[in-house]
Amino acid sequence: LNSTDFSHPPYFLLSGIPGLEEEQFWIAFPFCIMYGIALLGNITLLLIIKAEPSLHEPMFLFLAALAFTDLVLSTSTLPKMLGIFWLGFREIGFPSCLTQMFFIHAFSTVESGVLTAMALDRFVAICCPLRHSSILSVPVVVALVSLVLVRGVLLVSPTCFLLHQRRFCQHRVIAHSYCEHMAVVKLACGDTRPNVTYGLFVALVVTGPDVLLISVSYAMILRVVARLPSREARLKAFSTCTSHLCVILAFYTPALFTFLAHRFGQGIPAPVHIMVANLYLLVPPTLNPIVYGVRTKKLWDRVVIL
Repeated sequence: LNSTDFSHPPYFLLSGIPGLEEEQFWIAFPFCIMYGIALLGNITLLLIIKAEPSLHEPMFLFLAALAFTDLVLSTSTLPKMLGIFWLGFREIGFPSCLTQMFFIHAFSTVESGVLTAMALDRFVAICCPLRHSSILSVPVVVALVSLVLVRGVLLVSPTCFLLHQRRFCQHRVIAHSYCEHMAVVKLACGDTRPNVTYGLFVALVVTGPDVLLISVSYAMILRVVARLPSREARLKAFSTCTSHLCVILAFYTPALFTFLAHRFGQGIPAPVHIMVANLYLLVPPTLNPIVYGVRTKKLWDRVVIL
């Protein structure tokens, strides 16, 4: 064996959805439709929020950050995925693979952070309504979003750096539709425990505090809402949170399934695991603009005017 067998391969081959190679041509059609909705919905949200000065308030600025994150997440995977499913373009260069991996994991981390910031916004809006605009001023919102972005970049960059240091043997086929961290780690030679441990550390450091903060925010919101005098007031207060709760469930449910399946789900069939991993990057970007657009009167009014 010559030395190049143990360095970086010039490219990897993405298998698509293992076990569903015959069906993935047809699976690509709903994926493509969802990607179209995600693009149209999120770009529309960004344009409306930018054009309408009355929407330059915390909730909508966080929503704009969420829309931008969703565009990055879906665009970093879907065009390549459709190329695999429809055209059989399975090759992805080593640098391209690491770049795709960085964007997927960094912006998944950013999405989690933005959803946490939105829970904080709902908490302040319902629990301290009179001080909402002073606590969450525009500079504070910008600082929070910047912090979330920096956290994503700083936490995920080492995963790519660690993989770049690894040597890869003969195996070049990634059993996935995109360059997911653990799927690439499995192809590396030697002891991959540092990669696996760091990946686990990032997942726990991000989801642990974020889910805890979201849970505490909603526990406090429920306490305040339960004390409101009339049923109508309680419903009105809580209806402002339902969009956010839908979006949280759409994001965290498949995220946790994918994370746990990689580490403990040896019995889960590969097609199920990979399908959920694909939908995890596609369902939130598709749903978020629909959920917020329909349930938020200010936004819906602007859409109707357009």
